[in-house]
Amino acid sequence: MPSKTAETAPTQRDRHLRALVEAEIGRWKRVIGGTLRSQTNGRQATDVAVAVNVPNRMLELGRPNYVRII
Repeated sequence: MPSKTAETAPTQRDRHLRALVEAEIGRWKRVIGGTLRSQTNGRQATDVAVAVNVPNRMLELGRPNYVRII
């Protein structure tokens, strides 16, 4: 979540967050494409639902599992 002053005086963390979001959108467009292919609203909603799940699934596959050892 960006800081309250992100619009007027962004911190280094705000700039990093923005870069991460822009990188994710770029990956999404590379995998899915920049436009919707369907013409009707119902099918476009399905396209978006599928397109959103693809990068989430890719990120999930590369995310390590942490186990607490006592």
